[in-house]
Amino acid sequence: MTRSACFIGVNAIVVRDNKIVLGIRKGAYGDGSWGLPGGHLEFNENMEKAVARELFEETGMTADSFTFSNVFNNVGDKHYLQIGFIANNPQGEPILKEPNRCYGWQWFSLDNLPENIVGPHIPQIDAYLKNRNFTDS
Repeated sequence: MTRSACFIGVNAIVVRDNKIVLGIRKGAYGDGSWGLPGGHLEFNENMEKAVARELFEETGMTADSFTFSNVFNNVGDKHYLQIGFIANNPQGEPILKEPNRCYGWQWFSLDNLPENIVGPHIPQIDAYLKNRNFTDS
């Protein structure tokens, strides 16, 4: 049996007034698809600090705190654990801080999400909407 690494992604679920923040990905996996703000957990990094860092680095937004929402065990060409956190009392409006990685940020109604959401974020958003903590691929 061949063993390889399992990567950990942290994603921010930023909801305000029944709308969620999504960015259209650029130059990476899922280019042209909408996705949650987030990224890789760095070695020895606290998860709540990691999701706060990723949210700010990508959108300029902050939150008072983050609450664990769900884990998606994303098994594929690369094995990822995608960990979703709800941004509590999100502040600010999303701005484009990484134009080499994102075309732009937009608010979407939770009742009218875009069809082209990047694959691993679909089960995370669905789990959030259904108040589920775990999804397996």
